Amino acid sequence: MNAIQATVAPIAIMLFAWVGAASAQTPERMPVTDARPLLVAALDSPGGEVHGVLVGSLADAITLRFKATSPIYIDVSTTKRYRQAGCGRFKVMFWQEGVSLPSSPAPRKQTIELGINYCRDGLPPRSLS
Repeated sequence: MNAIQATVAPIAIMLFAWVGAASAQTPERMPVTDARPLLVAALDSPGGEVHGVLVGSLADAITLRFKATSPIYIDVSTTKRYRQAGCGRFKVMFWQEGVSLPSSPAPRKQTIELGINYCRDGLPPRSLS
């Protein structure tokens, strides 16, 4: 191994490790046209978290309207599982990078966060216990 190879090899190994660590931290995102499939997936997820990306004509229209630079991401986390089977409370966050608003001097990340009680059948739980 010459001096250049001896210098480049450790750098290449560190670069591959860094790229691997970065990709391991990026959640896999399920494409959805609305958040409901993510709520059901969160119910089924052992950790209670799922990640999605909004696709379709609504997502396209929102992105175009606000001249955004990224897709609309959706992160769902279960905050409570109710006694009623297939029901829970969820924190749902929609976010997008590079959104241009009339009241803002520069594009920025916009986030909407909400809480929702939801059951697999699409109805709210009968009881919040």
